[in-house]
Amino acid sequence: MKQALLLALTLLAGSLQAAQFEVQLANEWHVWSSSELLTHPQARDIEIIDDVSYKRPMRYRAVPLSALLEGISPGDHLQAVALDGFAAELPAATLLAREGAKAWLAIEDPQHPWPPLAKGKPSAGPFYLVWTDPVASQIGPEQWPFQIARIRQLAPVEQRFPALLPAADASAEVRAGFAVYQKNCMACHRLNGAGDSEFGPDLNIPHNPTEYFSGDFLRQYIRDPQSLRRWPQGRMPGFDESILPQAELERLIAYLGHMAQRKRNTNL
Repeated sequence: MKQALLLALTLLAGSLQAAQFEVQLANEWHVWSSSELLTHPQARDIEIIDDVSYKRPMRYRAVPLSALLEGISPGDHLQAVALDGFAAELPAATLLAREGAKAWLAIEDPQHPWPPLAKGKPSAGPFYLVWTDPVASQIGPEQWPFQIARIRQLAPVEQRFPALLPAADASAEVRAGFAVYQKNCMACHRLNGAGDSEFGPDLNIPHNPTEYFSGDFLRQYIRDPQSLRRWPQGRMPGFDESILPQAELERLIAYLGHMAQRKRNTNL
């Protein structure tokens, strides 16, 4: 029994040591191993006061993400892709910012593995995008992807996925809601079959949530999913007002309601 446990721990350590993180830019593709990142010249120990995934203070060995994005400009667009299909859309300006929130790539040390996210679950490693001072730049929970495998440079969302665009004559509230959708929903969901995430259900096909949530139930569901439909396996987080102010929630719902009239790929 002890030999089997020792073998399992050895294999786990080897797996973490062999973990690789990819950065795919327009003109360059770089791959770093865990050991390379742990000894990166800019690696340092940081403390995250209110960790989104662990729900408590955490300490990490981390590298400023900007140090891995040489050649990227603030106007560029990036996407962080996790092992489970979660795909966070990230404006480069936010990742490169020198003031306000600062983005870090936390690296799990195989000699000191992180705790599991929950009982029976793996840790947030081997790589995790974390933020210091996230409130300063209104960083939401969808911008904290864990178990990420790569970051890649892509065209902006509106160019890649025209099926997500509101109508040309849409109101300013609907257009603002499209931006809220990109920040808070697109990492998990597709809409009209458009998007890169493979994590959650489509939000327009076959039915848009504005079509089956009546009254204030959609608002309640977004704020606290488990308060409306208790499901232990549910993975959607709640978006309280500190993350999604009421005005932004209303813009998001306006966008979803607008897109309910613009269904595409209805055979999906």
